Amino acid sequence: MAIRAIESARRGLWAVALFAASAAAHAGASVHLEELTSTELRDRIAGGATTLLIPVGGTEQNGAHLVLGKHNVRVRVLAGRIAERLGDAVVAPVLAYVPEGRIDPPTQHMRWAGTISIPEPVFEATLDRTTKPVAGARAPCKAHALREYYRAASADFDARLRSEGHAAAEIGTHAGLADTALALAADPALVRPMALAPAAGSGVAGDPRRATAALGQPGLDHFVAVSVAAILADRQRR
Repeated sequence: MAIRAIESARRGLWAVALFAASAAAHAGASVHLEELTSTELRDRIAGGATTLLIPVGGTEQNGAHLVLGKHNVRVRVLAGRIAERLGDAVVAPVLAYVPEGRIDPPTQHMRWAGTISIPEPVFEATLDRTTKPVAGARAPCKAHALREYYRAASADFDARLRSEGHAAAEIGTHAGLADTALALAADPALVRPMALAPAAGSGVAGDPRRATAALGQPGLDHFVAVSVAAILADRQRR
């Protein structure tokens, strides 16, 4: 099963749907693959798990106030909530290595300390290979890049903040109000409150100072609802 990585895959979720007869979902076990034993996973599949969610994060600079693994933590939290809502899904380990720019000379986030970047062909091959054991487990199998998750996490949330009176310059495109509010809602430990100040040349695009968990929580809820609806709609089309 060949998969071509697209922009939404770099910051979001892939759903590998295993279309087979489904019983009731196995209850009581973690939805995270890495927290299950092999036999627990076997039993969960036998109990009706039909979908593997593959979260894609990244390790990149986020200014002085957000940790390098912000995307990894956030997408893991959200993938877990999506899996719990679906009731028949498990979550693969987060892919934390993605294309972040050229190393020499450095471009994009590679201009700041801590960013890890891999070439696009390596990323695509890794994402493709991640699905192989799953694809071999059952047939037929389909991979679905959740573009809806990516749109909800960018355009939709920005539009919500604008409707609440926040200017585009404050919302920002990287580590600004939007990013920081979502991080606080996902895990407050991702944010260094004493460093919430934009500075020229800091790698921050936006102003995070008014970010709160309460501001970000509706965004997380929206991401989950949109993603669940997209996965269920894709199933109905099969």
